[in-house]
Amino acid sequence: MGVGLEIIAGNVTNPGATFTAWTMNTGNSNQVRSAAVTAPVKLLAGWGMNATAGTLRVRSPRLHDFQQGIRMRVIPSYAAPLFPSEETYDFSQNLVPQDTLTIEQTGGGAEIDTGALMIYYAQLPGIAARFIGAPDVQKFGQNIIGQEVAVTTTATGNWSGQVAINSAFDNFKANTDYALLGGMVDNRVLAVRIQGVDTGNLGVGIPGEPTLRGTFSNWFMRLSDATGYNLVPVFNSANKTGILVDAAAPTIVTATITLFMVELAQGSVPGAQSQAAA
Repeated sequence: MGVGLEIIAGNVTNPGATFTAWTMNTGNSNQVRSAAVTAPVKLLAGWGMNATAGTLRVRSPRLHDFQQGIRMRVIPSYAAPLFPSEETYDFSQNLVPQDTLTIEQTGGGAEIDTGALMIYYAQLPGIAARFIGAPDVQKFGQNIIGQEVAVTTTATGNWSGQVAINSAFDNFKANTDYALLGGMVDNRVLAVRIQGVDTGNLGVGIPGEPTLRGTFSNWFMRLSDATGYNLVPVFNSANKTGILVDAAAPTIVTATITLFMVELAQGSVPGAQSQAAA
């Protein structure tokens, strides 16, 4: 069984003050995946992007309570994690495989409001993803690049604007592994998603808050350090045309996304089947 990391997102239309269940983005589900029950499944982060202040709520009988659960107040025009702190990442919530989460949001009465959750699976059947820890990046890293792509979202809150990671520039070295540290955006979106065979075709995600560019430029390094899990995705340049980047936002936004990646020493990272949770 392989390691899995997945961003899921959803949106609500004109919710006002009434908690409204997410319409899940295409390809996402509010049901926790069927993973090994003996290995950790963790909710690592959650955040929203609203035009009007509201609340994002995640609840389940398998969490603390099914009345209010995890409530996160969303302020207008800010797309950074509400749970946990974007600086410390000091606790990750245990989830139960196959549990269906009730994910709801309030906001404005004439807008689309959006939210995202990041979930980690220590052992996920059928997934062959590649991750390393922050110390491995320091040990095996050779050179850093800032890989730019441009994505234009739709106004639906759904994932959109998908392009290949080499769509704007293609200076990757052949048959070389690269660790994805994180990324930054020049215009606000809910989240940026990156997916491909190296992530087991699950989407790994970065919050799309432009005022915290330094925080999210090493997002996966921070998560790895804080949790003790191997959470830094590794991509091989041979797969570059199939490494896809898109974003979600409640409005039409054209964002230049800079993905910070580190070239790794040849042969330093094992294949996906050899990866294990830290």
